[in-house]
Amino acid sequence: MSKTTPFYTRLAHVLVSIIGLFYLAIIGETLLAPLIFAFLFSLLLLPFANFLEKRWKFPRSLSSATVLLALVLAITSIAYLLLNQLSDLTNDLPAFKEQLLATSTTLQDWISDTFNIDNHEQISYINSATTEALSKGTSILGQTLLSVSSVMLFLVFIFLYTFFILLHRRLLLTFLVSLFKEKHSAVVYDVVFNIQYIVKKYIVGLFLQMLIVSVLACTAFEIIGIKYAFLLGLITGIFNVIPYIGILTSLILTVLLTFSTMNSTSVLLVIFSVFLIHLIDSNYVMPKIVGSKVKINTLTALLGLVLGELIWGIKGMFLSIPIIAIFKVIFDRVDGLKPWGYVLGEDDSTPKIPVTETEQAIIEKMEEPE
Repeated sequence: MSKTTPFYTRLAHVLVSIIGLFYLAIIGETLLAPLIFAFLFSLLLLPFANFLEKRWKFPRSLSSATVLLALVLAITSIAYLLLNQLSDLTNDLPAFKEQLLATSTTLQDWISDTFNIDNHEQISYINSATTEALSKGTSILGQTLLSVSSVMLFLVFIFLYTFFILLHRRLLLTFLVSLFKEKHSAVVYDVVFNIQYIVKKYIVGLFLQMLIVSVLACTAFEIIGIKYAFLLGLITGIFNVIPYIGILTSLILTVLLTFSTMNSTSVLLVIFSVFLIHLIDSNYVMPKIVGSKVKINTLTALLGLVLGELIWGIKGMFLSIPIIAIFKVIFDRVDGLKPWGYVLGEDDSTPKIPVTETEQAIIEKMEEPE
């Protein structure tokens, strides 16, 4: 006679497992973060590597090195464009400073007239804040240099992991399949195939989305006449990869630079342009190009972004959506986990879980307007 495990016991198991996974993710960030990035890049580069091996008869080591070199060149080209534009921006910092000083004087007069705060009090507050910031300048500079070196080391590990994953991909697949019983081999192969397909299409969709948003932003900023329109448009496209938060961050940066070089009308035009681009992206580009590849509802995506930022910071925000997509593929194909796959996906009219007539009547009653 079989005994059913009590609900509170199962709940405790789930909570302990979730806490354990999050703890392992936090302490294992140095290993796991570049490894997951390398896994995603490997899925993206896999068709190219297979093409070289089948069409041109490249050895696996040579094909892996070739596609990795292509990835390095692509990332280097984007970094070169950004750094080239940023160097020009640095040369104009004195002009930006003068414009900001003139604007701040006008702002001080407005604050003085509106809130009755004397200009001398405002200046003393600004000076004290500046002195405190300068006192921390050495530590900030050291942290910046440390961050740059950490990023370079992080990229090196990503490239190394990517190469070895591509080189030993058949060994890794055989190992993964051998972890389960032979009767489950078809399900495992199906999961692996769908993860490869969905993640690859998702990453390609993100690159297309980034390209489209960058072109729209650069065009709009050029029409408005913003200085460094190409740089700001490229930043808008790259930051837009982070859902919800990225477009807001790029808007704030663009508004600040526009405010320091142009008039308030241009600032309003920038805000309107970014808002229009976001509408086009969220209502057409994202659903047609990216959303069609990964069916994840907005609530899950937002929670994933928050959790990713809490665990791994910016890296976690970039990785959250692909990781959720991978879990959804697994949940949809394991009987005991299908409800979790359903709650991660988009809402539609056809429920994935069968319900009785009584339950259906209750659902329809709940959805009726009051």
